[in-house]
Amino acid sequence: MTQTHQRRTPLRTRVAHEHAKVSFVELFFDLVFVFAITQISHTLLEHFTLLGLAQATLLLGAVWWAWVCTSWVTNWLDPDSTPVRLMLFVLMFIGLALTTSLPGAFEDRGLIFACAYVAMQLGRSVFTLISLRGRSPANYRNFQRICLWFALSGVFWIIGGLADGGLRFGFWALALALEYGAPWIGFRVPGLGRSSTAEWDIEGAHLAERCALFIIIALGESVLVTGATASKLAATLPNSLAFANAFLSSVAMWWLYFHVGAERGSQRISMAEDPGSLARSAYTFIPLLLVAGIILVAVGDEFVLAHPTGHTELKVAIAVIAGPIFYVIGNLLFKKATAGWYPLSHLVGLGLLVLWAPTGAILPPLALSFGATLILVLVAAWETLSLRPKEA
Repeated sequence: MTQTHQRRTPLRTRVAHEHAKVSFVELFFDLVFVFAITQISHTLLEHFTLLGLAQATLLLGAVWWAWVCTSWVTNWLDPDSTPVRLMLFVLMFIGLALTTSLPGAFEDRGLIFACAYVAMQLGRSVFTLISLRGRSPANYRNFQRICLWFALSGVFWIIGGLADGGLRFGFWALALALEYGAPWIGFRVPGLGRSSTAEWDIEGAHLAERCALFIIIALGESVLVTGATASKLAATLPNSLAFANAFLSSVAMWWLYFHVGAERGSQRISMAEDPGSLARSAYTFIPLLLVAGIILVAVGDEFVLAHPTGHTELKVAIAVIAGPIFYVIGNLLFKKATAGWYPLSHLVGLGLLVLWAPTGAILPPLALSFGATLILVLVAAWETLSLRPKEA
């Protein structure tokens, strides 16, 4: 009887002192976002201008928000129940439509992107609202507010999809700002009040694992792109060194996040008195910096693989240096949120990256990129050695 009840209820069954594992259907859902990261990387490669960077940032912010909001929902709803599983499949289909429209989002596919995004965000929220009714009063009230916020932002997404040029960017930026700002004011709605993070009742270790998996997705995409590009190049010494450097940068980024930070963050949020507050910062906003850094590093690696020698163009220098900077800043903020201090290794690494940036004016792309990679390796090694006595 108990097993039958668990299959029928859409809510996760919480067991004290046990970590709710990520389900296979959640991993299946994530496949859509592998494609999304690839689309954004390729679009940025083709349009690496100030406008292209701004547009890619906005699209990445939207893609991340669609994914992380779904991860919050599956923290409360059981993805192994049939209704929730079907909801995720519908979101996957809509997400594919959204992802395929990314390269043309600021051209002829703007309305498709906007409609798909609004359908994902508002549709999932309404489904969650219905699922929580009579089961979780505090979360039910909160999703009433969330639905209204997504309905409001959805108006600006659709208007932007119908507009052109700068107007589209402006309306979409406003819509995304509304969505990113809402959690910080507790989704306040006149007549419904606001919620507090203490009411969000999350299973912290599950959300930590979901975010770690997204970082793996982003790193995996960069490895795949590097491998695909290298397979088309002649086996020359510069090309081989550029390939090795790209792989080393991926390993260094993995080490920075996963060697210590990911597990420690999971333990910290599991024991936190207010896990909702920590989840809002460490697992909702900060990871976006990490993903942005990974994408920029991947784009920089692509540029270097294409032209490892010769003069370093400005766009190459920006990608090669800005990627590691964003990634180190993301790790710095994540570790401050989950451990309580700013690692000295990361602060020094940021300083070294800033000092290394001007060398792009005199060094070829491969040398510039190799220096940035060595700084990432140095930061990872320093942190590892500094924490060894504490781990013992």
